[in-house]
Amino acid sequence: MNETPLSPERCTTMAEVRAGVDALDRELVALLATRFGYMRAAARIKDSRDAVRDEARKASVIAAAAVEAEALGIPAGVVEDMWERLVEGSIAYEFDHWDRIRG
Repeated sequence: MNETPLSPERCTTMAEVRAGVDALDRELVALLATRFGYMRAAARIKDSRDAVRDEARKASVIAAAAVEAEALGIPAGVVEDMWERLVEGSIAYEFDHWDRIRG
């Protein structure tokens, strides 16, 4: 059974830091699974394959992530790069799901 990791401020060893990072990574993957569930829902709801890619929405999502990053004091540029990849991967996943459910 996994123990609750220490907060970053309480870590005094690299083992504690790594345990915290590993626990957080598991949580992030679980959150991504939920996000991809929303992509499956979007593919089911959208009636046109052309509706899958929405550049205005993509820009809005990435900009919102950058604003949130700045508010939390982490590098907005790094978050923007990560979200670019996340959103493009989500779009590709949604296209794939859209094609699978519509044959």
